[in-house]
Amino acid sequence: MAAFEYQAIDSDGRTRKGVVSADSQKAARRELRRQALVPLKLSPTRETTRKDKPARQKRRLKPGELVLLTRQLAMLVSSGTPVEQAVAAVGGSAGSATGQSVLASVRAGVVEGRSLSDAMRGEERSFPPLFRSVVAAGEEAGALGPVLERLAVHLEKSQAMRRKMIGALIYPAILAIVALAVILALLVFVVPRVVEQFDTMDQSLPPLTSVMIWVSGFLQSWGLFILAGLVIAIVAFRRIYALEAFRRRVDRWMLSFPVVGKVLRSVGAARFARTFATLAASGAPVLDSLRAARETTPNLVLRDGVDEVIVAVREGGSLSAAMARTGAFPPLVVHMAASGEASGDLATMFNKGADYLEDDFDSTTSMALGVLEPLITVVMGGLVMLIILAIMLPILQLNTGAAFQ
Repeated sequence: MAAFEYQAIDSDGRTRKGVVSADSQKAARRELRRQALVPLKLSPTRETTRKDKPARQKRRLKPGELVLLTRQLAMLVSSGTPVEQAVAAVGGSAGSATGQSVLASVRAGVVEGRSLSDAMRGEERSFPPLFRSVVAAGEEAGALGPVLERLAVHLEKSQAMRRKMIGALIYPAILAIVALAVILALLVFVVPRVVEQFDTMDQSLPPLTSVMIWVSGFLQSWGLFILAGLVIAIVAFRRIYALEAFRRRVDRWMLSFPVVGKVLRSVGAARFARTFATLAASGAPVLDSLRAARETTPNLVLRDGVDEVIVAVREGGSLSAAMARTGAFPPLVVHMAASGEASGDLATMFNKGADYLEDDFDSTTSMALGVLEPLITVVMGGLVMLIILAIMLPILQLNTGAAFQ
């Protein structure tokens, strides 16, 4: 079934645009008339024209779009709207052509008689495994509306946490880049001009000035090569980082840092706990919840810990005991798992654990930024002061010598 973009007039005389799924243009026109729409323009979507899987693999919903459509689907399904009509309504109101095309493809699968989670499998770039697993659990439990509501909350919290992480790094990064650019500009453009004046002086230069002149000359001669080497090193690192064995080493090394390791472990554990809670509250079995939560855990060392937990639980072991044995999870998450097993409400306890870890992440990053920002300012200011001092010392030395003559 293909997707067609249309422009039509409704019964009130207003012009409407959207995407409709049908086997052919003739069937698409028939579908529009069934919806009391008079088609003016009808054409295959760009993805349909370019056809097929390669085009479908390129399109992807943005995180914000996914949150919005999940919230809209939850509202419509909870109000009793059939799934096919709910998907069509959300697709018709989507703000982007990509969103309309993706939802048209999902609706086509639902019309063919497939479940919503199965229809979403054809758009796996837009709907990750966790999303489809939660939807499938809601369909099996007969509570798709409430499950979509919980999923929307989960996605909103995940997006908020991602934004906090990015926002926490933006200001220090900009500050460091600007300060470094100023220092390089001084060394490459200002210091050489001043050095020309020193060449006329018949006296030895101070050691600091000599070092600064050497650094300036080195950057002038080899600066472009150093920049090219850095670019090559970054590209090479990204390619090597794609190898699982190397990435696991890097992840283990990052976790060993005193402050950074604690933050990364807390963030990974919070995402694991939040995902597990969302699935468990949807009625998914513990093993399925663990497998889905594993996929949302970014650190491979933590993933290995989840694998060990899955094996232990499959063999009949306790979830909290298995998590404690791995040593990969913060004690708080292990304690919440034990409390959840004792009370029979793992979802609630894991949600509380995720809330605490996210709050702890906020406070830790705030403290770290409170130290990092002035530290960057002091270090960069000190380097600028050294450059200025290296320039001024020969001048002061010359003036002192002239005063004694």
